[in-house]
Amino acid sequence: MIELFLKYLQYEKNYSSHTALSYKTDLEGFATFVSVQKGNFDPTEVDSKLIRQWIISLVDAGASPRTVNRKISTLKSFYRFLLRRGLASVNPAKTIKALKTEKKLPLFFKESELDRALDGTIIDEKDFETCRNLLIIAMFYETGIRLSELVNLKDSDVDLSAKTIKVLGKRNKQRIIPFGKKLHAHIIRYKTLRDEIPNRDDTLYIRKSGEKMYQRLVYQIVHNEMTAQSSLSKRSPHVLRHTFATSVLNAGAELNAVKEILGHAGLAATQVYTHTTFEQLRNVYKKAHPRS
Repeated sequence: MIELFLKYLQYEKNYSSHTALSYKTDLEGFATFVSVQKGNFDPTEVDSKLIRQWIISLVDAGASPRTVNRKISTLKSFYRFLLRRGLASVNPAKTIKALKTEKKLPLFFKESELDRALDGTIIDEKDFETCRNLLIIAMFYETGIRLSELVNLKDSDVDLSAKTIKVLGKRNKQRIIPFGKKLHAHIIRYKTLRDEIPNRDDTLYIRKSGEKMYQRLVYQIVHNEMTAQSSLSKRSPHVLRHTFATSVLNAGAELNAVKEILGHAGLAATQVYTHTTFEQLRNVYKKAHPRS
């Protein structure tokens, strides 16, 4: 039944292999626990009491509430699938509640730090790698795209005349993201140098050898570039994505519009950035108000 569910995720829901692997790991862990308790794993013989015992065992083993909640969500999805296919008559995970978790506000860079990285760096106009690396920082910051989306961008996805990029996001959902004059100039400068490289890959971003960029390399580029500018504990492409969202919301952008640009499935994922902006307001209040 687990294999049938995983095939459904991959081929019908178009989940990535990475996401499907997470579901597989969670379900196999649960199946192992049930087998130890009952001698074998039959999803139709599982009740909510057994699931709670599993959750307790996870917590006792040191799993974080966030990790446990992901596993609970996996189990609920699994049983909903079994019910729809007529492979189970009840969902024992339906009444299981998620554990309480601390809400961590997303990290983001200061505007001054990005300005120093993008405008304060003296570059050689003929230095391919420096131009490419700055363009990578600029594109993350000015469009909010994901790391996986950036490395897979093709030339045909970039419309220089309309100043838009076409992005294929999670679950093969396509979206169009606008960009401004500065990023437009960055792209033209980079492509002028890149087009001199023979036998290059057809993706927008390539290595000096002409081969396609890979995610770990892009992560390292961002980390190195932003380490020189920021003391944040994490300096990654995802922090640049957070910075984009925080910046545009601070400037008054409408929440639904930001949701569409980021490619979020629902508003809840975007609303976390409003908490970040509220915390900024709270800090300003505390510093400025005489009775704070």
